[in-house]
Amino acid sequence: MDLKLKDKIVLVTGGAGIEGSIGHTIVFALAAEGAVPLIFDRNKRGFEYEKQLQEKGVPARFFQTDLADAQQIENSIERVKKEYGQLDAIINNVGVNDGVSLEDSVDDFINSLKLNLISYFAVVKHALPLLKKVKGNILNIGSKVALTGQGGTSGYAASKGGVLGLTREWSVDLISDGIRVNALIIAESLTPAYHNWLKTLEDGEEKLQAIQEKIPFENRMTAPEEIADTALFLISNRSSHTTGQFLFVDGGYVHLDRALLK
Repeated sequence: MDLKLKDKIVLVTGGAGIEGSIGHTIVFALAAEGAVPLIFDRNKRGFEYEKQLQEKGVPARFFQTDLADAQQIENSIERVKKEYGQLDAIINNVGVNDGVSLEDSVDDFINSLKLNLISYFAVVKHALPLLKKVKGNILNIGSKVALTGQGGTSGYAASKGGVLGLTREWSVDLISDGIRVNALIIAESLTPAYHNWLKTLEDGEEKLQAIQEKIPFENRMTAPEEIADTALFLISNRSSHTTGQFLFVDGGYVHLDRALLK
């Protein structure tokens, strides 16, 4: 199926994650479809990804941006405005499950919100005129933690709950502008960061197996490529009448009957 994303300008926050991360995978999937990925991230890896893509003839751009800093976000959006004049889609992907809990300070909690929630608002607020020009759309990457809780991660859980609230609110706000807004919710995905976390555990392999056994469909983790495929579908015109929705790419982890588990 042709998603008709060729030459579409798509902003991806957190797009300079480790190779194989969800952000990195989305960026390179967009490039494979002929889209023009614009990467917002603080990590200098983005310059290397920009180079790799440009060498393949993809006019990707990296705008080094600390997404916990609203002023830097505004400055980068201004650069996009001058260089491109429009955006066909925003994929708000940045997020760190930072473990900020009730044991931490109020300032720690606020800092968690800045990256994991306020960045979503700041990006959309400043980029909205660019979306309105072409009736673009917004995809917010969410987490099952917003719905299930996890324990010990108040900042991230509150942020991801807020992301779902913003998704519904914006979908109402922007109906008259023809702008769709959806959220893609992830549960357990075997990213490089997940691998790194498992390596810190004495029983990492056993822990991985125990988690996988709790995922109803095929008892396996969701691949970043599966998340990217769904993300691209949702921002494409093949999903032209879908808005205000929470879509789960989780192998049934959140909703299916626990009786399915081994």
